[in-house]
Amino acid sequence: MVKYHSTRGHKDTLSFEDVILSGIASDKGLYLPDSTTIENLSNLTVENLSYEDFVKTIFIALDNKAGKYIDDLSIYPGFSDSPEPVLKDLNKSTVVMELFHGPTKSFKDYALQPLGAIANRRLSELGERGLVIVATSGDTGSAAIQAVKSSDNIDIVVLHPANKVSEYQRKQMTSIVQDNVLNIALEGSYDDCQRIAKDLLSENPFNRRIISLNSINWLRVMGQVSYYVWLTKQFTSPVNVAIPSGNFGNAYSAWFGRSNGLPINQILCSTNVNDVLRRFIDGGVLEPLVTQPSVAPSMDIQIPSSLERLIFDLSTEAKEFYAQLQNSSKAQLDEKSVGTLKSIFSSVTFSDEMIKTRITSLHDEFGIIFDPHTVTSVQMALDNDSSLPTVAVATASPEKFGNVISPLINSFTESKIDEKEQYMTLSTENAEIIEAIKAFI
Repeated sequence: MVKYHSTRGHKDTLSFEDVILSGIASDKGLYLPDSTTIENLSNLTVENLSYEDFVKTIFIALDNKAGKYIDDLSIYPGFSDSPEPVLKDLNKSTVVMELFHGPTKSFKDYALQPLGAIANRRLSELGERGLVIVATSGDTGSAAIQAVKSSDNIDIVVLHPANKVSEYQRKQMTSIVQDNVLNIALEGSYDDCQRIAKDLLSENPFNRRIISLNSINWLRVMGQVSYYVWLTKQFTSPVNVAIPSGNFGNAYSAWFGRSNGLPINQILCSTNVNDVLRRFIDGGVLEPLVTQPSVAPSMDIQIPSSLERLIFDLSTEAKEFYAQLQNSSKAQLDEKSVGTLKSIFSSVTFSDEMIKTRITSLHDEFGIIFDPHTVTSVQMALDNDSSLPTVAVATASPEKFGNVISPLINSFTESKIDEKEQYMTLSTENAEIIEAIKAFI
């Protein structure tokens, strides 16, 4: 039986039933499985299966206890068409995998739709009402709301950084006006939102079961690993993947799949001016700086939460690393782990001007408009010197970033959401946020 343990060494373990509704561990670590119920994800077959049924086989392969929750469950209820990813060839060696055809037009739907459905079923089984607390840099919030807004068993609170997401992203969240949805704009950065969400998950001052739908939750990784399993089935050779990287959940999912037999060779992580990941990959030092606003706001992150799982995998511990980070504001991987990291991962930083230039030049070259995040992964893929195919992950629709794209491309018409908004703006003081949430629930 698979058990889930903390990256920081706490002895308590969780079952699959427990990890569905989990947040962070009691020692503030993240949960990881102590094993998988298969040795090699590449053994799975897509033959004669819909994408939804294929994903169900992956969940069950990763933990056979998942079968109880998903056998007869619709895990992509918000998709109007098949959730199967769309592949587009750019040239003989470069392919784009589009993951933005779900209800909120971002890749987050691929993991949050299943997680929302499974969490709702588990709460129904327990006869409890859960409180979801989510931090978002732009896309997770709307995808989480869409995943649980129709739930009979879940209230959701979304924290986003005020004036630091696109108008379209904000309105995707704040135009959902329902009794079980509370949107809060915080006067700070995404890292402030993430820190506060983790504090609330850890302290739980609400006398309710609190659930995370951020990539803190292990089922997010399961949902994202699924499209990498599917992707590798579309090729006869191993592939490289290029991923726009913010909180590192997407890149970690590629790494986890690779570690469990998927034929993924290199993992390329593009970053914006908040290039903490590029610096970490180059030298093994995690040193957060001040978050800078950018035209690619979903990557405006200085403390990538999901990186903790990779650090654990590389060095078999994360407790001392994060203690060092807390005490010294930076932390260093050991030399052997750095060697492994650099043998698989690489990264490039894209300034705002570079992003804008690439949006225009790639549109001119390929006739495709890429959003400010995806354009960085596409450029990394095109620049990658490899004999193997490189797949750029397209994480969001350009429709979400018309404010950036419309001044660059005359033919692009900016989309608007003209519905009523409802949200509150608060400081980053925990007490103020707790009071607002208590009034909501």
